[in-house]
Amino acid sequence: MYQTLLLIFVLLTAAVIALTVARRFRLPAMLAYLVVGIALGPHGLAALKGGHDVDAIAEFGVVFLMFSIGLEFSLQRLKSMRQLVFGFGSAQLALTAGAVMLITWFGYDQGWRSGLVVGLAVAMSSTAIVAKMLSERFELHSRSGRQTMGVLLFQDIAVVPCLILLPALAQSADELPRSLAIALAQAIVVLSILIWVGQRWIRRLYDTVAHQRSEELFVLATLWLVTGLAYATGYAGLSLALGAFVGGMLISETIYRHQVEADIRPFRDILLGLFFVTVGMMLNLGFVFENAHRLLLAVLLLVAGKGLVVFLIALTAKSPLDIALRTSSQLAQAGEFGLVLIGLARELKLVSGDVFQLTLAAMLISMFIAPFLIERTARLSGQIAHGNWSHKAKAIHDIAVAGFGLENHVIICGYGRTGGRIAHFLADEHIPYLAIDVDPQQLKRVVPGDGKLVFGSADRTEVLLAAGLARARALVVAYPDVHSAERVVRKVRESRPDIPIVVRVPDETGVAQLKAAGATEVIPEVLEGSLMIAAETLTQVGVPMERALNHVRTARVARYASLREYYKKQ
Repeated sequence: MYQTLLLIFVLLTAAVIALTVARRFRLPAMLAYLVVGIALGPHGLAALKGGHDVDAIAEFGVVFLMFSIGLEFSLQRLKSMRQLVFGFGSAQLALTAGAVMLITWFGYDQGWRSGLVVGLAVAMSSTAIVAKMLSERFELHSRSGRQTMGVLLFQDIAVVPCLILLPALAQSADELPRSLAIALAQAIVVLSILIWVGQRWIRRLYDTVAHQRSEELFVLATLWLVTGLAYATGYAGLSLALGAFVGGMLISETIYRHQVEADIRPFRDILLGLFFVTVGMMLNLGFVFENAHRLLLAVLLLVAGKGLVVFLIALTAKSPLDIALRTSSQLAQAGEFGLVLIGLARELKLVSGDVFQLTLAAMLISMFIAPFLIERTARLSGQIAHGNWSHKAKAIHDIAVAGFGLENHVIICGYGRTGGRIAHFLADEHIPYLAIDVDPQQLKRVVPGDGKLVFGSADRTEVLLAAGLARARALVVAYPDVHSAERVVRKVRESRPDIPIVVRVPDETGVAQLKAAGATEVIPEVLEGSLMIAAETLTQVGVPMERALNHVRTARVARYASLREYYKKQ
């Protein structure tokens, strides 16, 4: 008992330290768990030893991951992105898996089954790493972000047939057609029953549970549903994760989707972290060091080959060069489901021990370098796009036409909700303005007053000059991307050291950085929201309104230099 408790303590200590370091360098938590598994596993310090119980618990991490993917599965979203998902996504998966299969089959003489399994595993990319980075960089809705998320969505869907295909591939050559037919029939029958029953009863189940107004009962009902559906598909000879995916997909069509997702997240994150620890434990560092030259070649083939496939598909889809580069770097790594597939292939003896170790190591290394590759390629593509803008005469011409004749106007960079609100205030004061945005959806919005709204990237010098920067009286950065805002501020200061620049940021973290770049004032949304909430709280508990507002004024005087003289006169 005490020995088990000590092992748990060691595991938790290593996880806390690794996660702290990962957060410090903005790396995904998944990489921290992998490092813990590698360091403490049987091939490292041997502080942890794998076992059936640990593997079983870790497998539930995959179950809950598939359940979460099912919750995100939306037929409406799939329909709106069908060209990206089924066009771009299917081409990426087929070409990558096919190319890897041929290399493994003929180059390493491993047989077509082993090549196919390795190809399918390598073709998967990391939703956890990429989605997190795109979200932090505010690029989820950019053109490259939409292409990337469409491919990732297709990969999530493709995992389902892969989980059915692999057990069938493990059968003998004579039994393969029969095994595939049986697996397909089983999948159709079981999934049909689950979906038919689920559509009738899941909503009723949650309606009944919700009426009890018990959070504990709600969580228990969700856990019961996940484990029950996983057991049903597992008992039918299919994957446990398949049943969980169906359950999540059915719940996604109900009003309880977001509550279920919030309740299940702690279980998913902890169990999934344990899964990645077990993956790290499987990696043999001795084998890696002995085969460093082969591993280097495998990583190069994986990252460069997969990136090249995505790059060519993006160019075929008529994406600009910088967008194709961004998309290729965002998908040029292995992913969580690839680790699941290669681990399942090892259990089914579809791949040899050496192939498993080499593939696993190459996949993990590609995931480690992915954040740095995405960041570096983003900078490179920005330089390429900067060069391309000088040749886009029509785009610059349209901005120049919109800004022609404007004097003492305000340039608004970003026309979302904040930019639109600023435009309304300027229109009320009859102050001319020109708004710039790169989102085609925002360009459809009605512009108040006599303002102008044009397409363009505000962090391009040519765009700012065409918008009349030399004649403008002020500039506002109204979108929350700190990195892009800093580029805008620096470029504006190169041409106009005197112009006032007001920047919006989500919180206090980017204030000093933007001030150093030359911003006149930086407005953190969190600060303003918290001041108004605090003032409202004081008035509700009986503090006179004037005294509550004085607290707000005092905080603003301390924070905004431009308001100090104003408040002194009050």
